[in-house]
This record gives sequence, structure tokens and C-alpha cells, in this order.
Amino acid sequence: MPAAAHTVTARQTAADTLLPVDATLWAVLAVLLLAAAGVAALAHLTDREGRRYPRAIAVAGLRAAVQLAAVSFLIGWVVRAIPLLLSFLVMMFAVAVRTAGRRITANRTWWWASVPIGAGVLPVVAALVLTGLVPLKGIALIPVTGILIGGALTATVLAGRRSLDELRLRHGEVEAALALGLLERDARLEIARPAASEALIPGHDQTRTVGLVTLPGAFVGMLLGGAPPVQAGAVQLFVLVALMAVQAVATALALELVARGLLHRGGVDDIAR
Repeated sequence: MPAAAHTVTARQTAADTLLPVDATLWAVLAVLLLAAAGVAALAHLTDREGRRYPRAIAVAGLRAAVQLAAVSFLIGWVVRAIPLLLSFLVMMFAVAVRTAGRRITANRTWWWASVPIGAGVLPVVAALVLTGLVPLKGIALIPVTGILIGGALTATVLAGRRSLDELRLRHGEVEAALALGLLERDARLEIARPAASEALIPGHDQTRTVGLVTLPGAFVGMLLGGAPPVQAGAVQLFVLVALMAVQAVATALALELVARGLLHRGGVDDIAR
């Protein structure tokens, strides 16, 4: 058997062995989704606004199925031309900004979430393309950019929400700092910085424990695609380090926007506005 045919066969076998797309897969997915929603219902899990999570979990699962199905067809189309590829990446960024902004605040300041996400992701992606590490092709650029945007989104949401929550809980300390002569930005930074910094914990822990606790998706995907383990490990290391850089920038800028009052909810966390 030719080497190329053997490689293709090996890849197909690996993919089919991991998750064969058949009735069993859909049945297990349905059971898992119902279990997640059921546990949330039994535990009466709700968000800060009192909205119950069972329905949100069920809707999120169904949305994920529809969106992934659409993306699976779209990717094969957008990789054919650079304009289509860039349009798809812009759409990914816009959805991330909208999602992050609305998670942090429900008012018109949500669009400021574009700053930490964009400042974290764009320089890294530009550096990867310019150095040739990632070719300007959809099959490579879309997954890498998607991972980085997802990391920036998570860091922005966690930093923004925790900063605003901390300022709401400790607004008296901010007022005391203002009374002592601190500038509003500096007073808010002193209170919100430790809470915002917690946004770095998930990425930091994932990087510290990679290979010992978890084998992340990039590593597993490379192996299933037939790549040597060393190459798969190098790609995963690159993804984790790039994610830490992106999330550090996103966290720092989200904190700065909150401290300057540009990203806010209104009420007691917006002192002296």
C-alpha cells in the first residue's frame, strides 16, 4: 500500500474510532444534555439576575449543535478565497465582542469589549501570519484564530464581571480612597485589580497541568490527524503560550476600561460619573 494511502486510512480510522457520527452519538449527547439541565434544575442553579440555568443549558446545547453544523459547511466554502476567509474571521470577532460585552453589562457600553479582545488577538494573529508560522489559509487560520478569540472572550468576561462586582461590593472603600485624594481611576484600580486578575487562573492552571491532568484539543486533534507526538506537543505548547499572552492583554485592558468607567453597569459601581 502506498505511504499516502496508508496515512489517509490511518487518519480515517483514528477519527472513526474516536467519535463515529451515528445514532449512538446523538443519543449519548441528548442524555448528557438532559443530565446537565436536570442537575441544574435539582440544584436550583440561577445567575445573578435570578434566571434559572436548566433552560439556558438546554438552549446552549441546541444552539451549539446548529452552529457547529452550519460552521462545518461554511468552512469548506470560506477557505476558497481570502475575502471570504477574512469576512468569516470578522464575524467570529463580532460575535465574541457582543457575547462578552453583554455578559459584562447590559447597557450601551458593551461594545468596549472589542478593545481587550481585539488588542489581545490581533497582534498575535498578525505575528503568526507575518512570520509564516500560520499560513494565510482558512484551514489553519480559522481554528487558531478561533482558539485565541475564545480565550480573549473568556478573560474579558471574567475580568470585567469580577471587577464590577468587586467595585459594587466595596464601593465604600473607593469613596474613602477618593476622600484621601486618589484619582478615581487609581482608587478603582486598587479595589478591582485583585478580582480582575483571577481571570488568568483558568489559563494558567491549564498550562501548568497540561500533559499531567489534561490533553487539550489541539494536541489530541493533531494526533488523530496523523501528526507525530512531538509535533503535536509543540503545537499545543504554542497554543497555550499564545493564549496566556492574549488573556493577559485582555484582562489588563478590561480592568483599565472598568477603572476609567468606560465599561460599566450603572449604579454604585459608577462613582463620580
